Amino acid sequence: MMSRAEFPFVAVVGQQALKTALLLNAIDPRVGGVLISGPRGTAKSTLARALAAILPDDPEGRRPPFVTLPLGASEERLTGSLDLQRVLSERESAFHPGLLAKAHGGVLYVDEVNLLPDPLVDLLLDVAASGTNIVERDGISHTHPARFSLIGTMNPDEGELRPQLLDRFGLCLEQGAAMSVRERVAILQQREAFDRDPEGYVACQAEAQAALTQRLGQAQRALAEMTSEPWVYEHIAVRCERAGVEGLRADVTWHRAARAHAAWRGATTVGREDLDSVEPWVLAHRRHSDHTPDQPPGHGPDQTTPPPDSGNSAADSQTPGASESAPASQAQGQWGAMPPVTQKSVTVPATDLPGISPETPAKPTTSAASASVRRGQQPGRRRAHREASRPDWFATLVANRGRWPWRELRYRQARCGQPVLHLVLLDTSASTLGRQLLGRAKGLVERLAQQAYDAREQMAVLGFGNGGVTPVLLRRRAPKALRERLDAADGGGGTPLRDAVLRAASLIRQWRRQDPGLHVRTYLITDGRTRQSLDGLPPLGDCIVVDTEQAAVKRGRGTQIARQLGALYRPLSHLERRLETT
Repeated sequence: MMSRAEFPFVAVVGQQALKTALLLNAIDPRVGGVLISGPRGTAKSTLARALAAILPDDPEGRRPPFVTLPLGASEERLTGSLDLQRVLSERESAFHPGLLAKAHGGVLYVDEVNLLPDPLVDLLLDVAASGTNIVERDGISHTHPARFSLIGTMNPDEGELRPQLLDRFGLCLEQGAAMSVRERVAILQQREAFDRDPEGYVACQAEAQAALTQRLGQAQRALAEMTSEPWVYEHIAVRCERAGVEGLRADVTWHRAARAHAAWRGATTVGREDLDSVEPWVLAHRRHSDHTPDQPPGHGPDQTTPPPDSGNSAADSQTPGASESAPASQAQGQWGAMPPVTQKSVTVPATDLPGISPETPAKPTTSAASASVRRGQQPGRRRAHREASRPDWFATLVANRGRWPWRELRYRQARCGQPVLHLVLLDTSASTLGRQLLGRAKGLVERLAQQAYDAREQMAVLGFGNGGVTPVLLRRRAPKALRERLDAADGGGGTPLRDAVLRAASLIRQWRRQDPGLHVRTYLITDGRTRQSLDGLPPLGDCIVVDTEQAAVKRGRGTQIARQLGALYRPLSHLERRLETT
């Protein structure tokens, strides 16, 4: 079967930043891979696949592998499997390599990486961290090295990537959809020429492709002789500290990417040009603060700027960190609108909400007493699946040593429980600022997070206010402390409640495609004062509407929203009264 011709790397119009990032990862795979985020039709997949054709051969003359991980792949397809026939007939283990083994020393490419099922994500995390893949089945195990660079593409409109996997990518680029008319015309012409004669088009680009491969090889050889002056390390450390990154992975990745960039341009030492070029790609997915370059003494740019005669005189104000911190007057929204207001969390005792019971889904009601709570049961506790155990044929054959009829039957180990995700939709609009409603709602969310943390469950928080829906906490294992993130969610503006519900419905569909056994409990905490229509809102499944309306003249939209969503209804004041009496 003939392989399909891929569009040449050198023929892709524009996308210089993405091309450079992929080339740096090819020069030094220790950079850790590239995550490409952007809308459809921005050449993400085209460039990622085209990289395979320009990778230089390794020292033994072999082309580094480029392996694609499909979304429908099973765990055995990813990790590899053991040859059952050899185990039974010859009493020895024989390993059938999976995608991780095939990608060793090369690139593992994942298209739509944000839609990858959670079990595969967990496997990728373990192997990417250790560089070793271990396959174990019923006392038989096989271990092999699996060091590779990850290249992933994703469309952010289809959902976010888990933070644990996001940090594994060394570089992250966000592609914009905007392009000039000239670029559009050039792209169309190149694509038509390729479609008419793919083999002929690739042959016309062969010389340019070969030159690029040769330059990559030269940069790889020059990397071993690359040096860095002391100011380079200090510059990286100071900039990472200002960005508020966690751990040291950003520092290490930045230095490796800067060395690769210096080797790519033919230099012998890392310069300011190299540091500035890769900074946005290293910090884009790791930045937790937006400090400006104007820092107290001891943190200024003069302390990390190279000597004047080095030719590297770029100012810190030209780096992405400076441009991301806009003046307050530019961040207050439309003219005449009130600026965002900070309201701290108000601590509340343990909550008394209905426990999660997948067997008995929630039904819409307007009575707080209509939902029973199982005493002694912690809300959100995992429950075992009710499905019958399935036979484990591999374990059965091994246990019976190939004899027939079988003397014993082995079953697959039952899963420990159903994964639970708490999705909170927190109203941060201006109408929640009176009577400390926003602070009290934040305290409720904080208590929910503590309970979810104790139960080892997952959590995600979306704030809706100021005219938009903003992630406060991306989906992850519930954190031990959430107050700092909640306090940073300012209040103000209108109430885009409809947008928040639609966003939640989209995320729930995506998460359930990734993990069909996932149980999502949604908490909509709002006063219901929105100008958006409530008609046609999609049901959110297991959902609780917490009504925070405290006005003297109430509109009563909370009960209407609960009926529309098929959700339980709980007034915030009722919860607080019950909390005070417990």
